[in-house]
Amino acid sequence: MKARVHVMLKAGVLDPQGEAVRHALGAMGFDGVNGVRQGKVIELDLADGTGEAEVKAMCEKLLANTVIESYSIEMQSRETA
Repeated sequence: MKARVHVMLKAGVLDPQGEAVRHALGAMGFDGVNGVRQGKVIELDLADGTGEAEVKAMCEKLLANTVIESYSIEMQSRETA
């Protein structure tokens, strides 16, 4: 079983790294970018029987700072991963 966790800053939380990317894109001539939000993707290779509830606990305790970040979980079987 595999899980993919997407972690993003919550709306309203300043994203200086995203703003730096937006500024750099503008400096390179990409004027159509009004905003950038930077996030991270964490891929987990899980033992059989590890469920989404356990992955959620991992997110709450370590993988995401739930005060300023939100997360979503995608579970995949080994055949589709």
